[in-house]
Amino acid sequence: MTILQLDAEALYADLLAHLRPLVRRGEGASAALVGIWSGGAWLAERLQRDLGLPGQHGVISSALHRDDFGSRGLAATTDATALPFEIDGRHILLIDDVLYTGRTTRAVINELFDFGRPASVALAVLVDRGGRELPIEPAVSAARVVLPAAQKLALVRDEEGRFTLDVESA
Repeated sequence: MTILQLDAEALYADLLAHLRPLVRRGEGASAALVGIWSGGAWLAERLQRDLGLPGQHGVISSALHRDDFGSRGLAATTDATALPFEIDGRHILLIDDVLYTGRTTRAVINELFDFGRPASVALAVLVDRGGRELPIEPAVSAARVVLPAAQKLALVRDEEGRFTLDVESA
């Protein structure tokens, strides 16, 4: 049963509007988008194009640095980290679909530092659902919602690349 209705396309437009000045704030060619697998990677791909940024966005996986790796195991190889640029000295903008506990963000920051030392790391999310277990906050979020712990919010992308958000029971 869906209780919450969120317009993912409207939230995406809001996120894009908030990121334009952040990406252009003097960081120039040293700024890079890195999407967190999988919803964040979809967002980063579209943001890269819509922001008119040169080059490619990166994709990063939390699989190898998760604190629950023992119980979850290794995810499929399709979610491997791919960073087609140097990390050292770059201003990295991590992109994710939903921020909840902060554990995935912590894991991808650890993964990112395996590839080098960025000049800075900022986080932008489509939806911040609260419930943080770690001191991690986004620099930008298009929406803040509160959901019961038993519900999961998931970004879905259709064949045309349009986004929707589904609320599911965990």
